[in-house]
Amino acid sequence: MKKVNWGILSTAKIGREKVVPAMKKGQHSYVLGIASRSLERAQQTCIDLDLDKAYGSYEEMFADPDVEAVYNALPNDQHVAMTLAAARAGKHVLCEKPFAMNAQELEQLREVAGQVHVMEAFMVRFHPQWLRARELVRSGYLGDLRTVQVFFSYFNRQPDNIRNRPEVGGGALYDIGCYAIVAGRFLFDCEPLRVVALFDRDPDFATDRTVTAMADFGGGRRLDFTVSTQSVPYQRVQAIGTQRRLELAIPFNAPLGGTTSIFLDDAQAPGGASAVAETFAACDMYTLQGDAFSQAVRGEIPLPYGLDDAICNMRVIDALFKSEQSGQWEAVQTA
Repeated sequence: MKKVNWGILSTAKIGREKVVPAMKKGQHSYVLGIASRSLERAQQTCIDLDLDKAYGSYEEMFADPDVEAVYNALPNDQHVAMTLAAARAGKHVLCEKPFAMNAQELEQLREVAGQVHVMEAFMVRFHPQWLRARELVRSGYLGDLRTVQVFFSYFNRQPDNIRNRPEVGGGALYDIGCYAIVAGRFLFDCEPLRVVALFDRDPDFATDRTVTAMADFGGGRRLDFTVSTQSVPYQRVQAIGTQRRLELAIPFNAPLGGTTSIFLDDAQAPGGASAVAETFAACDMYTLQGDAFSQAVRGEIPLPYGLDDAICNMRVIDALFKSEQSGQWEAVQTA
């Protein structure tokens, strides 16, 4: 198949350091150029990343007929508006997470969802370790899946960092809590019914620096997670069934181009001593994500995740913020 020409929206670090280098290795993706509000910055980034075209505005890239798909790496509060602008120009859009500030904002994209492909960029869902974990859950290997437990943290108190600015969508729940929600939805293969949460906010930034939450998926199934922007860096996902336990040791920042492992434990020995590792060959989940989206653009495969999926994830986030205010369980909105 002819490679899909991509334009990169913004010179953000995630694009420069992870997404663009990965997509340049793709079988189905070609990174054509990058857009910035500063032409000079776009030109320098093109030189650094060996790209063909530099655009001094986002609108200039949207107007380029050679650009077929756009990767939106802008701050959270600009995701919907710029995705809508790109889609109206006929571009397919892969947008960084979280896709919006709330589900109501995200509903605006229904205008274009039937005309172009729009997908939220949760690259973890394309990693072989995640796909294998879900395969094992679906096969009944764990017995009945009862609990998904997630911990994800890092430490960042830089005042100028967008993760510490609430007005642009900073904070732990938006930045990394969205991954925990995806983990539960991905492994349970359904949507939660209600949620409850405990928030701790930074006294200077007013962002949620630690969030602990529970999501009820019905039938005794639950997701428990804690995410923090001010704790020692650590991450784990555990899926606990009636017969076995499964653990993803580096679920969210799997080493790009490095091997990964999941651990399967039948609990025949205490303390995880009976756990057995299943190892996966080196890969880059950003490459896999980009190629899957490109294949969908070419019509070779269905779009893996669409707007409805993104709205479902956003509705859970909305309910968790509502629970912070009420101090109670809150229902997750349904269509």
